[in-house]
Amino acid sequence: MPVDESPLTRASLLVQIRDGANHAAWQEFVHLYGPVVYGFARQRGLQDADAADIVQDVFRSVSASIGRLDYDRHQGTFRGWLFTITRNKVFNFLSARRIRPQGSGDTTTNRLLDSQPEVSDGSDVWELEYQRRLAAVAMDRIQKEFQASTWQAFWLTAVEGVGAPDVARQLRMSPGAIYVAKSRVLARLKEEVDALRQQEES
Repeated sequence: MPVDESPLTRASLLVQIRDGANHAAWQEFVHLYGPVVYGFARQRGLQDADAADIVQDVFRSVSASIGRLDYDRHQGTFRGWLFTITRNKVFNFLSARRIRPQGSGDTTTNRLLDSQPEVSDGSDVWELEYQRRLAAVAMDRIQKEFQASTWQAFWLTAVEGVGAPDVARQLRMSPGAIYVAKSRVLARLKEEVDALRQQEES
């Protein structure tokens, strides 16, 4: 494990954030879950500022409740608990906005939201946002393990969707070397994502 990588597992992180004065634990917690909460709120139709407010509101609730949370992964995941808090905050926000008188700029959005059937509780959106965040954290952790050209080959092909021949010309590498670079990074990325998942469940 690199020396600058936090040794905290997700489960131990939950224990440590019970101490409101443990700023390092809270910083790591916000770094991991803040974008997940924000992304979920945005996917449910909230504007940027409102989604940011939801993030703050959710973390206030976590701070107030974490001391009473008896974490037992057999009773459900912490992520599931956080999802429930987030979903309720978003639902309450949207419900209040539908009830309040709105300016003309908001009515079209409200009509659109009201007309959308609620096909799910949002857990699919939540899981997608979590997986994206997990991949982003994993990429941050492993990038320094690769040469710049290898990382660029992976990033351009796997993330930005540029064709291997175009990337090969751009990086002055053979198409075969591009595929090898992409495969190496993807294999390492999968390892890191799996490790992060296991940490959460430990």
